[in-house]
Amino acid sequence: MLVTILTTAELIYVVVLAMWILLEKRPPVSTIAWILALIALPYAGFIVFFFFGPRRITRKRMKHKLARGKARARESATELAKKDAAAIKKPDDPRVAQLERLAVGSGEPPSALCEDVTIFHDAASTYAALEEAIASAKLYVHVAYYIFDSGQAGSRLAKCLIARAKDGLTVRVLVDDVGSSAMSKKMIAEMRDAGVYFARFHPVTLARIRSRIDFRNHRKIVVCDGTVGFTGGINICDDYVAEEAAEDGRGSKRRVRRGQPAPWRDTHLRLRGDAVRWLQLIFLDDWQYVTGYTARKPEYFPAATNEGNHRVQVVASGPDREGEPIQRIYFAAIALAQTRVLVTTPYFVPDAPILTALTTAALRGVDVRILVPRLSDSLIVTAAARSYFDDVLSAGGRVFEYQPTMVHSKTLVVDDFFGAVGTANMDNRSFRLNFEVTAIAYGSEHAENLAEQFERDLKLSKEIDKAARKASPLKWRLAEAGARLLSPLL
Repeated sequence: MLVTILTTAELIYVVVLAMWILLEKRPPVSTIAWILALIALPYAGFIVFFFFGPRRITRKRMKHKLARGKARARESATELAKKDAAAIKKPDDPRVAQLERLAVGSGEPPSALCEDVTIFHDAASTYAALEEAIASAKLYVHVAYYIFDSGQAGSRLAKCLIARAKDGLTVRVLVDDVGSSAMSKKMIAEMRDAGVYFARFHPVTLARIRSRIDFRNHRKIVVCDGTVGFTGGINICDDYVAEEAAEDGRGSKRRVRRGQPAPWRDTHLRLRGDAVRWLQLIFLDDWQYVTGYTARKPEYFPAATNEGNHRVQVVASGPDREGEPIQRIYFAAIALAQTRVLVTTPYFVPDAPILTALTTAALRGVDVRILVPRLSDSLIVTAAARSYFDDVLSAGGRVFEYQPTMVHSKTLVVDDFFGAVGTANMDNRSFRLNFEVTAIAYGSEHAENLAEQFERDLKLSKEIDKAARKASPLKWRLAEAGARLLSPLL
């Protein structure tokens, strides 16, 4: 009798959960995999699905969260977007026009003009430019980072922000609760005592773990006075500080975090001009989502100057958006490639559409090259990434592993018209689970800048060919295949 009751209860449990998964309308393979997991491991499978399954915060739910007071900022931005689109000249390259329409159709803003676009290929020059911009700000400084720790780099930036807050500027700092878990309470207290507004994105607590643990803010954004903005791959941490210069705060030398030789190779971007307003809107959306603050000040969205020769489109993505805008625009850009596709990413775990776009481009004769680190800061991700090398190589693409240290850049170059610098990796987590941002600089100048750095990086890299892959030990190939199964979560 007891066995019958337990069997019936388990059957009801599986049916109910299966209906729940079906109604979420995931890809068929994913749906079947989760249902089979729940049947095979009813209790353990439920725990994994409940806390780590590929859930989505719906647009309706996010709008409800953002509804309190955000309308004014969003309405202002919408009007600005209409003016931007009408004021600037239509692109000469029809491919640019198609990509712009795609982004706008996905709910992202149109391209805007910038007077200056500067690409930095190291943290030292990026940090110097950040400090200069913060020191020159007259009204406010908005800062958002995935990682902002209390090491040498973090302490230096914190001092700059504290100084400006004491000067009377409005300074806001938003950090991800998981990524910036190493930020000391002392540093936070010092910033708050100086007048800095400080907030954490999605604090992880037992009460909130169900809805918050899997969605992280991976963006890196700095906006000064609405006219100067930064984004890219560089966090504020000592992964970018030379090991011999990094100290533990007591004067003694220490190894940099995660044991990687420093400094990491990374890429960042500074914008001056009208496109900065879209970085501003993303920051204010995130800030309002966390704090409930209503953006009312007109200086947050200064009037467009329509000056400059640099055409830039800022595209954001996250679990609050439908259709994965960054993934779509990357897919479309690769599909439009005629001569070259150059990808630099620390985590190469592409989903099916991106992998198809890359391999199809290679089969068409496009020069497709992928640059990844020899070892990323995650062995599982490194193994999963290598499982995709065979697909690229079989199609005629080429794969390189950067040898000296971790390459953390997230860049994409397509032909001579598309150069993207952002926070999104080439993986499912960046496309669907994390909150990300990418700045696309249209035109040969920026594509060539990124391509030249790509070539410099290749001189410090080792090409992985088919022979090397075949010679890989069986135990490594099994590990790679196993890690690949975790791709949706990586």
